[in-house]
Amino acid sequence: MNKIIAALAFASIACSASAETIQERAVTCFACHGALGVSETENTPSLAGQQAPYGLIQLFMFREKLRVFEPMNETAKSLTDDDLRGFSDYIATLPKPKPPADAGDPARMAKGQALAQQNLCNNCHNPDFSGKENVPRIANQREDYLAKTLSEYKDNSRHGYDGSMADVMGPITKEQIADLAYYIARVR
Repeated sequence: MNKIIAALAFASIACSASAETIQERAVTCFACHGALGVSETENTPSLAGQQAPYGLIQLFMFREKLRVFEPMNETAKSLTDDDLRGFSDYIATLPKPKPPADAGDPARMAKGQALAQQNLCNNCHNPDFSGKENVPRIANQREDYLAKTLSEYKDNSRHGYDGSMADVMGPITKEQIADLAYYIARVR
């Protein structure tokens, strides 16, 4: 799978060089991140509707290898600061991912909601988990990606630009991570 992602990333560089607009260049992003930025690929985030400042920071971190994921590092390495702003601004305009048709198991939803409130997720990510400025939109993100990311913050293999997520995730158990991801992926 990583070889496929790497091949797509390298292909995107070649295609990006000949494309003229950010919208045309963003088509290569959609190979991994889904049609119009709504991912259908395991452990790959949806980009649609993401906060522009957050997207800008993430693209910068990938370009500078402050956040390491080789396909993204390779794709971002030739992007200018204007490209980073253009992509992040464009992604923010795409329609946000919709919640799954399945509203979820009420008991798990209640557990996840209680955990989100107890751990003040709604303070930084907003009550509707839409995010703000440099804080990502997490509402209706892929459940597998949410669980992966929360686990990485917990084990400190993913670093943010401050330590707040590591602090929040410290006392959270693996089972609670699963409940949080389940709930946030289905928020209505």
